[in-house]
Amino acid sequence: MPAPTPPYPRSSLINRAVFDKFRCHRGDGDMWPITWADDGHLYGAAGDNSGSPMNFWRLKNGPAEWCAHTGWGISVELLDNLPMDPKVYCQRPDVHPKMGIKPAGLLCLNGVLYFTVELHNYGDNPAFNRQHNRQAWIITSTDYGKTWNRTASPTDMFTGSLASPHFLQFGQDYAGARDDFLYAYFPTADDGQSYWENGDYLLLGRVPRFSILDRAAWQFYAGPDGPAGARWDSDEQQAQPVFRYPRMTGEDHVSYNAGIRRYLLGNYGFIDRDGSPRPYHQGPWPDSCLRSQLTLFEAPEPWGPWSLFHQDDDWGTYGDYQPNFPTKWMSADGKTLLMVSSGSFDDYNLTLQKVTLELNE
Repeated sequence: MPAPTPPYPRSSLINRAVFDKFRCHRGDGDMWPITWADDGHLYGAAGDNSGSPMNFWRLKNGPAEWCAHTGWGISVELLDNLPMDPKVYCQRPDVHPKMGIKPAGLLCLNGVLYFTVELHNYGDNPAFNRQHNRQAWIITSTDYGKTWNRTASPTDMFTGSLASPHFLQFGQDYAGARDDFLYAYFPTADDGQSYWENGDYLLLGRVPRFSILDRAAWQFYAGPDGPAGARWDSDEQQAQPVFRYPRMTGEDHVSYNAGIRRYLLGNYGFIDRDGSPRPYHQGPWPDSCLRSQLTLFEAPEPWGPWSLFHQDDDWGTYGDYQPNFPTKWMSADGKTLLMVSSGSFDDYNLTLQKVTLELNE
């Protein structure tokens, strides 16, 4: 079956990724941004489950043995089934009134959870009907998701091309970060808007770690500065893409793999039976649920340059999405990982799969 080809070279570091056949399913719902907190647990958010557009979970334990096929001892605990009430926040005419709020990014720093949430609709362009992100903001929790400060930032903190922030993940409670900044990726399309699926590129923002709620403190990648450096600008109009895959860029997550000293980017895009990009929401559901393409990339810096090390043109059971590599579930040498993803039907949950990286000698 034909499919698009990412415009990136093959990795010279990672020869291939080997996926275990066993897939572990936990929880319910989809999307699952995840962060590793100071209490040792992972925390994640899910969309569209238990009668709620968005809820919040604690993920306990982890794989006792990397090769065990027993579910790895992982359990999930629902902490808050309705962090944000759509009756309060989904009142805009361009936002879905019941399911118009979704999780975007999640980060733990000094024991505080920073949770980016986004407003959306299920498509407003019949010609290429992508789920449209309208705006995003940050809510916080100091008790690991039991209660939330819903006014920690204004609800229009991020709009337009920035309407879906996804935090770059380092180690536990942000340990092992490259510097004193927090980083976030923003999926964007050539029309200057943000979409959940089949966008065109990623922008990259950063902010001093103790100014995360101050929108004026954010800067954006504005191009290279020397062989390995970067220029930053507070004007989002000066932002330059750090990753570009036309009509095939998803609402992606990036994690730092300390064992191999590389940033890992998981990307997804939906395609039709002829191999052309086709949004998940193009047409009535479930007929619109077609296959997806999984592409995995590595880079030495958060802004690249990216190299491809895995491509699957018929990923998942019915078209999976939002691949994610939680840093807690990486072996010390960085070669064994657990990948989190979501999908339709039987994969509509926290789907886990072991991945082994084979490095070039």
